[in-house]
Formats: sequence, structure tokens, C-alpha cells
Amino acid sequence: MTLTPPPGTMDAPLLGLDNLSRDALLMVLLQSTEAMLVSDGDNRIVAINPAFCQLTGYTPEEIIGKNPRMFSSGRVAPSVHEAFWLALQNEGRWQGEMLDRRKDGSLYPIWLGVSVLRDPTGKIKNHIARFTDLGERNEARNQLAHLAYHDPLTHLPNRLAFESQFQQSIHSCERDARQVALMLIDLDQFKKVNDTLGHHVGDELLKSVALRLRDCVRASDIVARLGGDEFVVVLPDIESALMVASIAGKVQRSLADTSHNIGTHALYATPSIGISLFPSDGRDTETLLRNADAAMYHAKNAGRNNYQFYAASMNEAAGERLFMENALRQAVSSITPDNSQFSLHFQPQISLASGEIVGLEALARWTHPELGEIPPARFIPIAEETGLIQPLGDWVFWETCRNTRAFRDAGLTGFRLAVNISAQQLRHENLPFTVHGALACYDLLPSDIELEITESTAMQNPDLTISILNHFADMGIVLAIDDFGTGYSSLAYLKHLPIHRLKLDRSFVKDLETDANDAAICSATVALGHNLGLELVAEGVETTAQRDYLAKLGCDIMQGFLYSKPLPAARIVDFLLAYPSPSALN
Repeated sequence: MTLTPPPGTMDAPLLGLDNLSRDALLMVLLQSTEAMLVSDGDNRIVAINPAFCQLTGYTPEEIIGKNPRMFSSGRVAPSVHEAFWLALQNEGRWQGEMLDRRKDGSLYPIWLGVSVLRDPTGKIKNHIARFTDLGERNEARNQLAHLAYHDPLTHLPNRLAFESQFQQSIHSCERDARQVALMLIDLDQFKKVNDTLGHHVGDELLKSVALRLRDCVRASDIVARLGGDEFVVVLPDIESALMVASIAGKVQRSLADTSHNIGTHALYATPSIGISLFPSDGRDTETLLRNADAAMYHAKNAGRNNYQFYAASMNEAAGERLFMENALRQAVSSITPDNSQFSLHFQPQISLASGEIVGLEALARWTHPELGEIPPARFIPIAEETGLIQPLGDWVFWETCRNTRAFRDAGLTGFRLAVNISAQQLRHENLPFTVHGALACYDLLPSDIELEITESTAMQNPDLTISILNHFADMGIVLAIDDFGTGYSSLAYLKHLPIHRLKLDRSFVKDLETDANDAAICSATVALGHNLGLELVAEGVETTAQRDYLAKLGCDIMQGFLYSKPLPAARIVDFLLAYPSPSALN
């Protein structure tokens, strides 16, 4: 007897079953939300249900009479198929996970269960297969796994994930004898936000804090929310406590200096930060977290909105840096035309060919009313990290132009004034206006000045750097690469930079008489520069032996203590006036 399904469902007959079995099976097929397929003893498809069509995208007409292998993804191991058929032959059933292919070609995981129906003689009459789409189930499972390890509000790792990841960082850095820093961050007075504006505003503030924390650190660092208003940042593979202090200061400024705009509210979230270090402050998660917590409460007792190290010695170093940073901010913000803690010193550059002074490099100096003279090596890095290098650099350029005008008015000509330009200045849209404005203000020619950028600055964004430097080169400004050889340069870009000079870093000049590697670097740099049509300037020349060696290599210009240390404006004028004629130097 042939049993025909109701119209609009299936037109294929169910073969090989008696009337009762076929009626029962038909009801199961039609009403089941689970995809089902029936094949005959030769494994040709004889029936499917609507759920199967919905799952695979096929119509009955496209697959009735075909072999089910048409759904195979081709990505299931042969051993799985072998086990499948052995189980059907020996046990009459099999179930397991498979990967199938829909009509549109997309792959999807399924849970497949297959049973065998036999006639009285034991011959296989039908295979009945049930398909469960695991895609949604796997997605739900992944979502549950995500919720298990992530904070549902900020989507940062939660305490469980933090402890696991932190332990991995400890093991890795312990193996490589490196340090790990743990920063515990608590928001000051956060409870007042919830109490006065409501928890929904507090939640949005926590989301904003989470985003800013993530932006403050490297992609390899860990940022997690432990609960409430408490966050943690893990910095693996750090070089020093001062590096951690710098990042902690960055976090503090990011959270506290700019308001978080939550709806109509402009909120400020100042942090109290406690810092512990592996291995000096502990060798396991519990100890390091406890010590960071103690340091965090120390930060709160110190007035909030600050960071404290667990170790007193590191607190002292971090406190010194914080004092230096605050002093630098105050010094920069209080600069006036008539009063400044900063001044310029000038170091001459001597041409080996003529013996003449061909340039003066302008160098910033800082004299603090309490700390006295602070070396550039201490305050310039802080200025760069805090963004203060932008206003300080602009002041240096204007002050250099003012002094250049004074030198010209005193009859001192024939040399350029070299000014260092930081990466932040180079990327700032105001730099061309600053240069044009200062030159016009002091009635100077572009050829009166020279702009120096470091090798690493030039390589940060080569295409943008080339565009900016081309503008200055077209004006007639001489351009130089400073500290050449200390960064990671690309000669492919270097040859396209509109530069006129390479400055050989003093670190190579210092030991060139005793270090064969430094001597080789100097020789190669001079040859490279000359092949590119550039002048070579050697910095840090302190002995006649160094000068003679560099002269033998073909270096063009010398700068260093052999000729003069950097001098303030008044003394450099005396130096220039007293400088002997070229004939007297020979």
C-alpha cells in the first residue's frame, strides 16, 4: 500500500513499512520539529519532513531518490564514517556529531542519530535519521562560556578569568626572569554616583571607565573588572617600576582629567591605584592582589586620585617622578616672554673642510627654583610621556628664532640654528603655522634654521612624515635626521625623505676607538649618507683621536665638547666673537 502525505507536506511515498508503521512514522515526520530523513535499503532517500527542508534549504523534489552523501561537507575523517557504518551493521543504531553542508554551500554542525529498520529476514529495509542543528546550541554554549568568564556589564574579563590569565602571566615571566605588575584600581566616591543619580548612570560610568582603561594599555595587557567599582590591570614583561609609574599616571589622567559624559551628566572618576610587583611583592595571585589592595588603601589615605606602590622604595621613586611631572607642568604653564624656568643653550657645529662654525644646535635647559638644574635626560622623557613636549617644543622654536634674530643683529652670520622637533609636534596641525609665524615675527629666512627629527620619529608614520617634511623643504628649511642608527629605520623610506643631513649618534662616536662594531657603524653610516648626497654630522666628539678618525672616514661636520660644551646665549655670543679664523685652526 502506498501512503501519500497530506498536500503541501511531502509527496514521496514511505516505502518498506506496513500500514501501521507507515502511519505512525508519517505522523512523527510531519509533526516533529526535529529534521528527519528516511532512506531505503540501498540508502536512497525516500522521505523527508518539512523541518529537514528548513534546515538544509533543499526541496523534496531536489533530494528524493538521492544518496544522503550529497549533504556531506567532505571534512569528516574517514574513520568516523567507518565507525558509523560498523555501528549500523552491528548494533542497528549510531549517534554523534557531524558536519554537513546546506544547499547554499554553508557548513553547519549537527547531532545525527540513525536507526535501522529490518524485515523479518534481517535485511535492511530503511534508515531513519534525525538531525539536530548544533549551531544555535554551540552559540548558546559559547555565550554561556563568555558569561562565565566575562563581566556582563563592561564585557571585560571577570575575577575568574583574571585569576587564570594572571597566573599564566606569572608562569611565563617567571620562566623568562621578567617582572609583572598588578594595578588594583578603585574609583573614588563612586557610591555617591549610584546614590544620587541612580544605578543606571553608575553602570554607564563603569562602562566608560572600562573603555578608557583598555585604551591606556597594550593589547597584551590584562584589564578586568573584579566587581563593583574595582578594576585590575596586569602588565606582564615590564622593564622597571618607573615604567609602571608612567602607565599608572596615564591611567590616572585618562580617568580623572576629562569628564565622562553620561547622558546629561558630566562626571569625573578619580582613581586610587595600588601597585604590586612580581616577584618582589609576591609570587602568587593571592599575595600580589592582597599587597596591591594594601597599596590602594594607602593611596586613598594619601588623599585619593593617586597611585602607590606596595614597596616603600618604589613609592619613593614614583613620588619623585610625580613631583617632577607636577613641577614640569607648572613650569611649562607659567612660561611668559619675560619669565621662564627654561632657557636655551647652544652648541656649535664645525665644518671639517673649512674649520668654520656652520651651525648652532639649540638645546633646552630647565632650572627649577628648588631642585636646581635638571638634566634634559630626566625631564624630556617626562615631557614626551605627558604631552608637555608640545607646548615646550613650541617655546623652544620661538625662543630659538628670537635668539637667531639677536645673533643677526649683532652681526653674527654664516650659520644656521638647529631645533629639535618632537614626534608630537611633527604630527600637530599647528606646526606649519608655528614655523611660518616665528620666521615672520623675527624677520628670518627659512635658510636661517634647521629642523631635526629623530630617526624613530621619522619612521612612526613615514608617509605622513614625508608629506610634512616636503612642505618645509619646499620652504627652503634644512632638514636633518638626529640620532641616526639608534632606531629601526627603513632605508626604503629614508631615501624618500627630503633631508639634507644625517647626525651620527654620540653613542657610536664615544667608543669608536675601542669598539670595532661602533667603528663599523660609523663607517657604514658615513658611506650611506654620502651615497644619498647627505652631509654627515658627528655628535659627541670629545677627543682629537675621535675627530681624526671621523675625518678619515669622511665625516663633514663635528659637534661636541672638543670644540665647546653647550653655552647659554650670552656666552655663545662671546664664543662666536672669539672663535679663531679657519687658518688659525690648521
